[in-house]
Amino acid sequence: MKLALNLFDFTQKVNYRNEILAGLTVAMTMIPESLSFAILAGFPPLVGLYAAFIAGLITAVFGGRPGMVSGGAGATVVVLIALMRSNGLEYVFAAVALAGVIQILIGLFKFSKFIRLVPQPVMYGFVNGLAVIIFMSQLDQFKVLSNGTLTWLQGEAMMIMLGLVALTVAIVVGFPKITKKIPASLVAIVVVFALVVGFGINTKTVQDIASVEGGFPPFHIPNIPFTLEAFKIILPYSLIFAAVGLTEGLLTLNLVDEMTGTKGNGNRECIAQGTSNIANGFFFGMGGCPMIAQTLVNLSAGSRARLSGIIASITILLIILFGAPIIGQLPMAALVGVMIMVALGTFEWASFKIIKKMPKHDIFVGILVAVITVVLHNLALAVLIGVIISALVFAWESAKRIRARTYIDEKGVKHYDIYGPLFFGSVMTFSEKFNIEEDPEEVIINFKESRVSDMSAIETLNSITKKYSTAGKKVHLQNLSTDCIRLLDNAEAVIDVNIIKDPEYLVAVEK
Repeated sequence: MKLALNLFDFTQKVNYRNEILAGLTVAMTMIPESLSFAILAGFPPLVGLYAAFIAGLITAVFGGRPGMVSGGAGATVVVLIALMRSNGLEYVFAAVALAGVIQILIGLFKFSKFIRLVPQPVMYGFVNGLAVIIFMSQLDQFKVLSNGTLTWLQGEAMMIMLGLVALTVAIVVGFPKITKKIPASLVAIVVVFALVVGFGINTKTVQDIASVEGGFPPFHIPNIPFTLEAFKIILPYSLIFAAVGLTEGLLTLNLVDEMTGTKGNGNRECIAQGTSNIANGFFFGMGGCPMIAQTLVNLSAGSRARLSGIIASITILLIILFGAPIIGQLPMAALVGVMIMVALGTFEWASFKIIKKMPKHDIFVGILVAVITVVLHNLALAVLIGVIISALVFAWESAKRIRARTYIDEKGVKHYDIYGPLFFGSVMTFSEKFNIEEDPEEVIINFKESRVSDMSAIETLNSITKKYSTAGKKVHLQNLSTDCIRLLDNAEAVIDVNIIKDPEYLVAVEK
């Protein structure tokens, strides 16, 4: 009973037909991509398929939400290329396992909440850049290896490839108008496969990339020395791998949340992803994370439960064990057509509609994140730069909001009513508000509409009060919030001022 609840949570009713067909469709699109990423990194091809099976199964069952699909993603594979070339495959397995441990710790300490710091313009840039990457990566399938270099297909071969891709796209677009009970992408793959086999059309197939035949993933302890030196070698790669994987995973989770109108569990996703990567490290997998393209294929095929991910993983394993001769004949044109439609569906076309309403700095951040994603293929770096720029812009705009309203009451006391946050960005403007030489003997600085946020603010208050003290005048700080008072109380060594504490008001806060 518990297993059943775990498989089908977040949904009241499971459409088994949609789940099974969606899982089969996802498996067909994952196989060539997993093989391509493994070959790109210099891994044995089966290492990519094992990653698709292991990561897909574990995260489907234990992940943060239904509908997400995990496997050997390009974002994480890129991190391991340098380690593979310098130290070999065994160090890669060790690094993947260590990355899994880091991800589990992040989940246990509930750090996934920091994904909230990613602004919407960064999300737009991330998704749009990823859509371009998915589309551009399909262009390699129009090339063939010749004399050690990739060259474009020529003549009849190119025309056949283009024709089959166009047919696939036409089926994906048109078939839903006939019925939505069967995923259009799966129908397109089957139809194109039948045409190629039935008419003996000579075109590029999965077996032209690599063989998909093998056995069950064997248990294997990474063969590296258990020394501090070896740990120092793999730790940087593990940290980057974990960060990239969780960044893409949590952003994918947020994207699926928006598309389905449901809420996933980020911390649970971190733990599931970490567990899958530990398993990858000990069962000949190259590790991975949630894959946006395959997730969108899954959702567009009608999946809303965990069953489709389980079906996809088991299908990949069965193909490795028994179905390699058949899947090897699958035309790449069909898979390219499906992925092109995924890229078009991934792109946030709505971002063009609202671009005139967006602030200029948000437009700049969105474009910058998209460009970095496309050029460097480094999703984590793109998101990090976007968040940093957005934070700096926010700090600059907040710094300009600091202001003071002044008046002298009937007792001759001058009041400074401060508005806006007092922090490192606004302290200079704040200091310029005070006229110490001309102020009366007693001054009250009222923070009812302000907030003392950091040590720079405390140091500035210290400087101002010293100047008033030197001039023989007395300063009161009024209406400070409890946490602000705590900051000032902890800094008694640097601040000598009469603090007027107001009654404490209880406010609803998130635990």
